[in-house]
Amino acid sequence: MTLKIVLMISQILTARIEKKIYLIRDQKVMFDSDLADLYEVSTKAFNQAVSRNKKRFPDDFMFQLNRREYDFFNKHIEAQSNGRGSHRKYLPYVFTEQGVAMLSSVLHSDRAINVNIQIMRTFVQLREMLISNKDLSKKLNTLERKYDNQFKVVFDAIRELMSPSQNKTKRKIGFLR
Repeated sequence: MTLKIVLMISQILTARIEKKIYLIRDQKVMFDSDLADLYEVSTKAFNQAVSRNKKRFPDDFMFQLNRREYDFFNKHIEAQSNGRGSHRKYLPYVFTEQGVAMLSSVLHSDRAINVNIQIMRTFVQLREMLISNKDLSKKLNTLERKYDNQFKVVFDAIRELMSPSQNKTKRKIGFLR
């Protein structure tokens, strides 16, 4: 394969992985079923491989969702997907970044190695984006202190662009009484 094709496949896989990273219990995690799908194995076989190596996965590497968390994800996120997990017998496991790294010592296929590398790169990219946003915020605060009120309007506009969109009240259309 040419380098251009390899890079294109890598970008597609990265985008696919980013959609499968969730924030649960203040940690970025991936579901066992999503990882199994990426590694092209069944969720059952994936979880069996992990359970055979339980000592490699402490609570900060992998944890099982409780019923409330699972119901929330089934209701809000699963509705957007292809029904993953709708017929599960057990509550799903989720893996933190360290848990995904540890999977490389459990799963040995070429596919698993390549996918693992790509997942780790995606986690690093997400971390870098968060850090760069924090750095930009710090620089903006420094500039604002330096230039005081001269450019307050500009700084406020930049902050508004950086913050996630919030529900803004919309003007009503039509005649008002």
